[in-house]
Amino acid sequence: MSEKIEKVVTTGTFSLDGGTWDVENNVWIIGNEKSVIIIDPAHDVDKISKAVDGRNVEKILLTHAHDDHIGSAKEAADRFEAPVYLNSADRQLWEMVYPSWDFDEDLAEGTLLSIGDTELRVLETPGHSPGSVCFYAPDLSWENSDGVVFSGDTLFQGGPGATGRSFSDFPTILNSITGKLLVLPDSTAVLTGHGEETGIGLEAGDVEEWTKRGH
Repeated sequence: MSEKIEKVVTTGTFSLDGGTWDVENNVWIIGNEKSVIIIDPAHDVDKISKAVDGRNVEKILLTHAHDDHIGSAKEAADRFEAPVYLNSADRQLWEMVYPSWDFDEDLAEGTLLSIGDTELRVLETPGHSPGSVCFYAPDLSWENSDGVVFSGDTLFQGGPGATGRSFSDFPTILNSITGKLLVLPDSTAVLTGHGEETGIGLEAGDVEEWTKRGH
């Protein structure tokens, strides 16, 4: 298998419920010397394009529809002539950003998406948003891990993604993490939507603490 993972960090803003915050987003590129897929092409399409370096973009995958993750999706889709994939449970959030433009394909539990010889399996993980998903690739490696999961804003180093704004729910995200992510092998790397990477084994022992603190 020749597919590798590249990380691009971009900067911009996130807006919801009347507030706006500065953020850094992790953009993940998976592929080989000819073709790639992009997960969450946030903010800076020029910077992402430099990393793509002329390769064919087969798909643009979105972990959820908060505006920091999708605000540049149309520009990326146009630039790379690539279809956009999103879980339709996030349509209300999507239409806040794109009332007259639609994504191409719906992401559903168990869907397999391929790039070269590599397959990513869709895991529906609602909670941070109704349509949040993660992408599990057991054959990929990050810093010598056995498998990776691209967790979007569902699981971070230190706990669940934020659930204090509209369309989010803490019990739901906790169920998603325990039922879909922490059942993966401990050796799986967790490649997050913001901040530093972590691992399933590094986070699995902290569920009781998360439950007590409620976030």
